[in-house]
Amino acid sequence: MFKPKITKEEVNELPITMFGGKIHVVDTPRQAVQALEQLKAMPVVGIDTETKPAFSRGQHHKVALLQISTLDDCYLFRLNKMGFPPELGAYLSDKKIKKIGLALKDDFVGLNRHHKFKPENIVDLQKIVKEYGILELGLQKMFAVVFGEKVSKSQRLTNWELPELSDQQQVYAATDAWAVLKIYLQLKKTRKLTKEQQYELMNQYAIQKVSANEESLSQTP
Repeated sequence: MFKPKITKEEVNELPITMFGGKIHVVDTPRQAVQALEQLKAMPVVGIDTETKPAFSRGQHHKVALLQISTLDDCYLFRLNKMGFPPELGAYLSDKKIKKIGLALKDDFVGLNRHHKFKPENIVDLQKIVKEYGILELGLQKMFAVVFGEKVSKSQRLTNWELPELSDQQQVYAATDAWAVLKIYLQLKKTRKLTKEQQYELMNQYAIQKVSANEESLSQTP
């Protein structure tokens, strides 16, 4: 059984891990079609997106990068350079291929600004981890709970629309998509909690949270 929650301090003490497979940067429609032909052979993949950060109110950017990863290969689709090939929408709509991610609703809203499609066979880790006794919803803490390692978030606010992505950006992006896949595959090897166990766990941590809040208020001058 996994530890339900982990503190930021505990995460900071863990060793860093990262994607160690092959990274394929895809920045033309032709390369995208070739990459998707390779990916179609895999029944389950991890996905994630990156968007150039906006630092001014009212400023918005389209999704710049879509990552699709297996355990050994990660494809970085540079949407800001090549647009959104229709074959990519067809792949994300393929019911035969399971796509794993985190907070996927936001990802697909962003991707649909490029090209309208209906995602199929999607698994959002945030919606299933509770069944395995995990109450963390962020990738870094979720990965730490499952594997006792941490993934770096240092490149999150970098410019994903640069002419060329740095090696650090590529590894960061690949790691996020690979990490959600690894978590999912590990969970599938793990026995789920019963509904009663899930309820008891949620109730236990809700009581602890209330107690902590009350203690904090009592110490306020």
